[in-house]
Amino acid sequence: MSKVKAEQAAPNEQPAEQPVIDSKYRMIIVAAQRSKQLQRGARPRVDLDIQRHKPTRIALEEVQQGKVDFSLISKEQ
Repeated sequence: MSKVKAEQAAPNEQPAEQPVIDSKYRMIIVAAQRSKQLQRGARPRVDLDIQRHKPTRIALEEVQQGKVDFSLISKEQ
């Protein structure tokens, strides 16, 4: 089992090879973590009105557009 960690990219950081979202469950996990970041004050990376859309909807749109960096953390046994 591997964990997923959503990351906020630094503006001058070179994008690394990003893993593929291989299931709808992984997409939901990444979006949920991004939604928490948005609720804590992170700026949206898509052009949606934050007054009309909830953080969860904004996070899902960001993940679908590939604007959320994430990494897989494998569980060592």
